[in-house]
Amino acid sequence: MAVNVRLLRMGKKKQAFYRIVAADSRRARDGRFLEIIGTYNPIKVPAEVTINEDKLTNWLNEGATPTSTVKSLLTQIGFTEKYNKAKKGEDVSAIELKGIIVERKKKTRKIKKAALAAAEQAAADAAAKEAEQKAAAEAKVKAAEEAKAAAEAKAAEGDKPAE
Repeated sequence: MAVNVRLLRMGKKKQAFYRIVAADSRRARDGRFLEIIGTYNPIKVPAEVTINEDKLTNWLNEGATPTSTVKSLLTQIGFTEKYNKAKKGEDVSAIELKGIIVERKKKTRKIKKAALAAAEQAAADAAAKEAEQKAAAEAKVKAAEEAKAAAEAKAAEGDKPAE
């Protein structure tokens, strides 16, 4: 039986909460599992991860493979480094797991909002500049029409017989 360490989705709609579990790879994502190893809460800012190190180490030693998402979480909290050093026989008493992950999604949203605001400002500036250019062109046309009218009026005065 191939065992994976993976996420099991829980929580409400749009408010996901995950358990980190050891499960048979052939089972459904939210199906039967062998053991709960920890939790992952991406809703909290910053995201929170809790792991039972003994259980996880036991499953990894028995040949369980973490999914890419779980592997990423374990690397971010520092478990992977600690596990690899312990496997080599090095002292790991100084290494402590973080338990929290810096939220990237929120930063990305802020950056996108700032970029959107900058784009809207640029569009407003371009529209204002275009309106200014249009007004200047209309003023030139109006001045030319007035000059032409004045020239025609002067020419018309010159054509009149003197009284």
